[in-house]
Amino acid sequence: MNVANKKCIRQLSMKSMKAAKTRNLIAIFAIALTAVLFTSLFTVALSINHSFQQANFRQGGGWSQGTFKYMTREQCDEIKTDPLIKEYGLRRFVGMPEAAPFLKSHVEVGYSDANQAHWMYCDPVEGRLPAEGTQEAATDTRVLELLGVEPKVGSEFTMTFVVDGTEVTETFTLSGWWKYDEAIAANHVLIPHSRAQAIYDQVGIGSGIGADEMTGSWNLDVMLGSSLHIERDLTQILENHGYQHESRSSGDNFIPIGVNWGYAGAQLADNMDSTTLIAMIGLLLIIMFTGYLIIYNVFQISVSNDIRFYGLLKTIGTTGSQLRSIIQRQALVLSLIGIPLGLLIGYGVGVKLTPVILSQLNGVAQDAISASPLIFIVSALFAFATVMISCRRPGRIAAKVSPVEAVRYTEGTANKKKLRKGQAGASLPKMAWANLGRNPSKTAITVTSLALAVMLLNMTVTFTNGFDMDKYLSKVVSDFIVADAGYFQTGSTWSGEDALSEELLATLEKEPGLEAGGRVYGKSSSVEEFVAEDYYRTMYGVWTDQKDLDDMVAAAERNEKGLLADRVQLSGMERYALDKLQVLEGDLSKLYQPGGRYVAAVYSDDDYGKPILDSHWAKLGDTVTLRYISEFEYYDPETGEILDPDHLTDNSDYLTRAKTYEDIDYEVAALVTVPYSLSYRYYGADEFVMNDQTFIQDSGTSNVMYYACDVSDNSTADMDTFLSKLTKEQMPQLDYESKASYVAEFESFRHMFLMLGGVLSFIVGLVGVLNFFNAILTGILTRRRELAMLQSIGMVGKQLKAMLIWEGLYYTLGAVAVSLFLSIAVGPLLSNVLADIFWFFTYRFTILPILLVAPIFSLLGVAVPLAVYQALSRHSIVERLRESE
Repeated sequence: MNVANKKCIRQLSMKSMKAAKTRNLIAIFAIALTAVLFTSLFTVALSINHSFQQANFRQGGGWSQGTFKYMTREQCDEIKTDPLIKEYGLRRFVGMPEAAPFLKSHVEVGYSDANQAHWMYCDPVEGRLPAEGTQEAATDTRVLELLGVEPKVGSEFTMTFVVDGTEVTETFTLSGWWKYDEAIAANHVLIPHSRAQAIYDQVGIGSGIGADEMTGSWNLDVMLGSSLHIERDLTQILENHGYQHESRSSGDNFIPIGVNWGYAGAQLADNMDSTTLIAMIGLLLIIMFTGYLIIYNVFQISVSNDIRFYGLLKTIGTTGSQLRSIIQRQALVLSLIGIPLGLLIGYGVGVKLTPVILSQLNGVAQDAISASPLIFIVSALFAFATVMISCRRPGRIAAKVSPVEAVRYTEGTANKKKLRKGQAGASLPKMAWANLGRNPSKTAITVTSLALAVMLLNMTVTFTNGFDMDKYLSKVVSDFIVADAGYFQTGSTWSGEDALSEELLATLEKEPGLEAGGRVYGKSSSVEEFVAEDYYRTMYGVWTDQKDLDDMVAAAERNEKGLLADRVQLSGMERYALDKLQVLEGDLSKLYQPGGRYVAAVYSDDDYGKPILDSHWAKLGDTVTLRYISEFEYYDPETGEILDPDHLTDNSDYLTRAKTYEDIDYEVAALVTVPYSLSYRYYGADEFVMNDQTFIQDSGTSNVMYYACDVSDNSTADMDTFLSKLTKEQMPQLDYESKASYVAEFESFRHMFLMLGGVLSFIVGLVGVLNFFNAILTGILTRRRELAMLQSIGMVGKQLKAMLIWEGLYYTLGAVAVSLFLSIAVGPLLSNVLADIFWFFTYRFTILPILLVAPIFSLLGVAVPLAVYQALSRHSIVERLRESE
């Protein structure tokens, strides 16, 4: 007879739950611990992501999702109406100061509307943005400090800056100011659009765009509906209006775009592949499985303890579905208590843990704690789903048991496996092994939960050990680099005026502790190469439209072989710098010969250090002709008439070509890549490296671009102090770069992940230990009568404890073995994923964490069974025999 009374089932469920107070507390603790796991991890993850994004936004200069660059007013007005754009901000670049006091600061003068200013962190803390039709300007405290102006609204300040090649001096009235943020790469001086237009008119740009194709153009920063597919959406917006961003040579409809790399979601979506997706899904499954293990174990224990009660319910007509409903209702009630408790505790853990983790990182806000509702919503859903999934199998066990089986039930009786006869005599280890085989699922879950913690710890150490400092520092190959401050500024180009003096170099070379060093000479005279037309078009076609490209080809000077003359970047390196180059083909021995006519062709490389093989035309053994030009002549492209340079005007139509020059042939002795720290730090022309004496002899110049050196370990701090004082007090026009700062950044990054992985391993390990304790506890409690019988027929307490210890060791040492197997199996897959994400990762297999954990687990395997047995042995053998009758 089926009982269909739902009210009766609800009451039965609540009363049976009230009768098991200890079980309820354990279940609530298990559910809360699962919620703590999810909430703390999501809090830390979202907080770190939030902090990283904010740091990225500050370094990138703002948090708009994308930018349409260098447009005319008409293009801007058309694009900004697209329905995919939710908000937009406008900006027009005017100019930049290049002289003191801004030698070490990147300052941009321009117009930005209120949205754009807000997105660039240019919100005045005092005053307001400049008003149209006025001489006002707003800026930050750093610019005012450099100008010696007090940050006070109404103060006047004068600036000299370059607008499309023309030097302009303007006086502004301070309308508002904001605090300087050293993490933001550029400082801004915001002026009204009316003032910007007046400056454009003054230098001859008018309403058009300057010769640099940047000054006077319109930039449209936008916010879209989502940050997951920024580049795709920007491309779609352009297509909606008949534009493209692939190549200027493809037509007049070219508009460049910029994607804010600070948005983690955009990076993830753009770089998502099947391996990364599988790894992310696997991580989520591991986290859910961790919670499942503990909750499932608790409910399985509960069903095992109450199996007779469920059997009696079946004898009075309760159906299997009603029994499952009883267990699910209990799980729901316990979840309503455990999940909110776990959310609060987990968020508290996350709030405390996040600053500790973020403190390992430089340039990241330590108080950027995320309070996103997603933390609580997703954590609650994950925890609730885990609880519901975890109680399904125990519910099926309760539903399937027959009344007769329930009355006779002890752990392992459900196992229908037949015993083999004729086995050798029993021993304590064999008895312990047989006991574990009574309930294979419980044994597997306990071993897996313990193994999972060890595997995560081992993977964390493998991950952090894989952070290869040699790779990370591969582009920073010298302990110190000293140069003009402009050399280190983004967007600056080097010229002979920025050369280092020999007096300074002599001082540097006398510093104690200097072990090796060398000069690198930069090109300060005109040098050209000759290249094939196809290569020329390929190189310039990326950012030049077809018409202009055709004009460039037509205007380019050709040699007797029909090759086109093109500018080239040239470096002269002393032996110290040459030895820092990465040789792809050939060798550098010929470049060591002073005056030898040999060069190394410089190839570009990607973030992973892999050379880009089509980034240069020159191959090993080729002959390169370099033209050193000492004088140019000006001519009319239509008539060929030579023009007088003194009578040329801005409206004159003329071209230039070499008049006085020397062509010198060189052999390509090697193909190389140059570490970023030793390069020009900007690109746009083919590059060659030669011996320093050859460079001085053939170019007729000896301007030192920078000086790089290595010092002894115990002299690093002294050299840093010396250079800091030199560049701040004695020669403020200079600056320097130290490898030590990159080492500190690397270590902080590594420590952050080690700490985060350690916390995850600890939480998972806590779940594993709890499961192990539950397994030992229930294994002994459900067999207490059986154990009493063994003692009643002669097994002494010492033997019983030994058998239980063997059971504990099988669990713990089995977990160590499983974790070793999983680490070996998962390691190579993990290494591929991580190598795709972190260019400085090198997989190094290790089992040291497993070996360190093994003794701890062995101690656990001994201590827990003994502790449970001590609690059980408080009752006499007779009491235990009667207890289950």
